[in-house]
Amino acid sequence: MQEKLKYLKLLASHYKNINAVTSEIIKLSALLNLPKGTEHFVSDIHGEDESFGHVLRNASGVIKEYIDEIFGNTLMASEKRNLATLVYYPAEKLEFMIEKGGITDEWYKIQLFRLLKICKRTSSKYTRAEVRRAIPHEFEYVLEELIFEDASHLHKQSYYSELIDKIILLQRAGDFIIAISNIIQRLAVGHLHVLGDVYDRGKGAARVMDILQQYHSVDVQWGNHDISWMGAASGSDALICNVIRISAKYSTLETIEEDYGINLVPLATFAMEYYKGDTLEVKMHRAITIMQFKVEAELITRHPEYQMDNRIFLDKIDYRNGAVIINTQNHKLIYEDFPTIDPSNPLVLTKEEREVMLKIRFSFMNSSRLQQHVRFLFNRGSIYKIYNDNLLFHGGIPLDKNGQLKKVVLFGLSGRALLDKMEAVARQGFFCKEGSKERQDGLDIMWYLWCGADSPLYGKNIMTTFERYFVDCPELHKEGNNTYYKLRNNEEICKLILAEFGLDKKNARIISGHTPVKVGESPIKANGKLLVIDGGFSKVYQNITGIAGYTLINNSQGLLLSSHAPFVSVKDAIENEVDILSDTFYVERSPIRKKIADTDFGESICEQLNDLMQLLEAYRQGKIKES
Repeated sequence: MQEKLKYLKLLASHYKNINAVTSEIIKLSALLNLPKGTEHFVSDIHGEDESFGHVLRNASGVIKEYIDEIFGNTLMASEKRNLATLVYYPAEKLEFMIEKGGITDEWYKIQLFRLLKICKRTSSKYTRAEVRRAIPHEFEYVLEELIFEDASHLHKQSYYSELIDKIILLQRAGDFIIAISNIIQRLAVGHLHVLGDVYDRGKGAARVMDILQQYHSVDVQWGNHDISWMGAASGSDALICNVIRISAKYSTLETIEEDYGINLVPLATFAMEYYKGDTLEVKMHRAITIMQFKVEAELITRHPEYQMDNRIFLDKIDYRNGAVIINTQNHKLIYEDFPTIDPSNPLVLTKEEREVMLKIRFSFMNSSRLQQHVRFLFNRGSIYKIYNDNLLFHGGIPLDKNGQLKKVVLFGLSGRALLDKMEAVARQGFFCKEGSKERQDGLDIMWYLWCGADSPLYGKNIMTTFERYFVDCPELHKEGNNTYYKLRNNEEICKLILAEFGLDKKNARIISGHTPVKVGESPIKANGKLLVIDGGFSKVYQNITGIAGYTLINNSQGLLLSSHAPFVSVKDAIENEVDILSDTFYVERSPIRKKIADTDFGESICEQLNDLMQLLEAYRQGKIKES
């Protein structure tokens, strides 16, 4: 009782009297009855910043639906496309139209009235205070009047029209169009979920991270490619080599060098000296790959509990005859030139390699933009998240061959406890003191999360990088999905996992990414208990998937899944008003529109209301004095 009174006194410092408490109770009680905010789910962006940016701007078709709903048959299809493009890219569209000479005062007036209608629709889910926070300060008074006033009211028509006319007369129409369009985009989605893999494949990962940092409400579930960059930024030699290797492989070294300002000259100089023939990028690729195998061997030896000794190969090569022993079998090597390997001590970095590694590590750990982005991933991200009865993660949950939660040797844990432990140790790799054992353990577990057989981010039995690079044997290239991926279409398995995370409710489901869903394959699995929304944002995967990604919308009316056609370019979207063609359908439609009261946020509001009611009673009984 004393502890509760102490808490109420602390609460009283924010609500100093009965009037303040009752006002807050009224406000929060009303808030519970607003429609549930829109959640937007995306996954596996893989550096495709233009496609991702467009999907954010059009809110996976939500804004287009608003335009159809508001204007129906009163606008032609071409007018709707023009209006949608103006919402998505207001500044760029205005600049394009001004260059073409297609803007008149009448056009400005028509567009402002249309945009205000859309803005009123998107703001209908929010309180005035929340809408006000989305309005730029410089336009605060005018936009509040335009958004909140009823233009059809007889006594307000001339006032409303005069505001619009004056905006145009004072040559501020373009600025207001940009401001209103940005408000529409801001209010169309209440919260964004990114289910992993921002990095690798495409060239725009840093720009994607810039977008996420500025987004009003977002969480990230780490993907295996994200954790690789997080570990590299934290100082893991194995993961530094890994991100450089992948960037060289996909010709995206500009992300490292230009976007993050990381100096790869030491590696380039080293590669040019020791690796003959080929382009500089190929030489760098070969050099960093061998360095990666060496530092990984050291890491694996340091952690026998990882059970990954079968990933050490450089000591199993017959350098004289150009062959390697894999699974007791002798295999001819594709490449026999290993200029930086001492056959008598093949797992050790040369003096020159150590110097290169030292310089590159310093550059990774001192890239301010990369450090800022990785800190954001640690602060806003996690291995999994529970949100509104949905379990969100990138990959999968380790299971044994019987479909039970696997007790992993690494920590002797399974299920939720295993993921919590892995995440906690990974965080040590970024936040603990450099040189400490805790820091090193954290760096090493981030590498394991990248490629370990029981990693919830990876999900395959083995990573066959060496075999794919050096041995012409397709059978050895297979990595093989782990048990989770073999059983995830089983409803009972998904229910088991949900229950492990405290989600044994009827409507609970798993939402994940990681594995591209091909055309003809359903992203809805396990009788609706699992949704897999990686449809291939990355152009690398689109020849396999046939589409350009799935996204998911969870709003007050239900769950909508969208499959998207490939995005051409921002230029094409602006000049030709080409939107992403999307096929959208309801996965689940709520018979009754969901309110904030039905969400996690609603539960926290109810807890606040309970505390406030107790504070009100304490004031009325004189247990706490008003001030």
